[in-house]
Amino acid sequence: MKLKMEPATEIIESIENKEIIDSEEGNAPEEEKEVIELEEGNAPEEEKEVIELEEIDLSKNVEVTEEDVEEKSKSQLIKIAGELRDRRNELNQEASRRATLRDRLNDETRNRVDEAHSHREKRDELNNSVQSTKEERDEMNRSASELFKGVGNKKKESGAKKEKPISALEKEIESLEFRQQTEVLTGGTERKLIEKIADLKEKYSEKKKQLEQDRELGEKKRQAEHSRREASALHREMIQLADDAQLEHNKMIECYRMADQVRNEADEIHAKFIHAQELADFHHEWFIKVQKKLRKMDKRDESSRQSVREAAREEAKKEGEEIYERFKKGQALGTEDLMKLQKAGLL
Repeated sequence: MKLKMEPATEIIESIENKEIIDSEEGNAPEEEKEVIELEEGNAPEEEKEVIELEEIDLSKNVEVTEEDVEEKSKSQLIKIAGELRDRRNELNQEASRRATLRDRLNDETRNRVDEAHSHREKRDELNNSVQSTKEERDEMNRSASELFKGVGNKKKESGAKKEKPISALEKEIESLEFRQQTEVLTGGTERKLIEKIADLKEKYSEKKKQLEQDRELGEKKRQAEHSRREASALHREMIQLADDAQLEHNKMIECYRMADQVRNEADEIHAKFIHAQELADFHHEWFIKVQKKLRKMDKRDESSRQSVREAAREEAKKEGEEIYERFKKGQALGTEDLMKLQKAGLL
């Protein structure tokens, strides 16, 4: 299985839906010694024995047929049973070595998948931080834009009116008031002077209010510049978070790739295990068949010996009865005759 590279916000995890082989068994290439070690980075705390796998020598297999089982002598079958048992045990050992290596590789696969999940969780957390930081940045940019827009509009309004500065108005008012107080004016001239002073004072008041507004605009401008700086800082933070998220994504993809690779190795070893176990089972089945035949032969031999013993007892009994009849007739008995009587249970 090949994993396709995706952006940091996407997840492709085909491997975690694959089953990891736990307890079945496997096969091996021809005339090749294979050494498989766990990859660095996930080494167990205790150093494990390196397992070397050699190609199973099929020439050592024991060939037996039904005809052999039926026609071979007992001594020949005993020899065949021993060979089958020994070969079965050798093949079981080979299967066990392959199962041990396969289980190690499956553990390694699980570790790689767990590590990939850890990187995925970190990536997702970072992506969430990227999103929230982006929202904060955008809010700061909106705030700064609104403030700058307000400041710009006020400047345009104030820039369109060409008025005297407030200091000039103040001096002009003081000068006219001094003239009013020190000069002798006609009624009409004084009235015009008073009206002009009032008009200048009104302009002075308006100008003072405008200066207050300008101070407020300055404060808004400072706030806008602060918001813009905050937005820039948040943008840099967002970029760093996005880079970190991409790094975690790349690590996740690499872990899935390595898990896939190790799992494929485990599948190959599993096939070799199956092969060794099938051969062991084959020899075991024939071993059982030969053993059953030997037990039948033993029963047959025992039955034959029992028949011989029964015949011998019958013969001894018959001979004893004949000797006993001779004894009753007054014939002298020798030591051998007495022993035969005793064996027949007549003495």
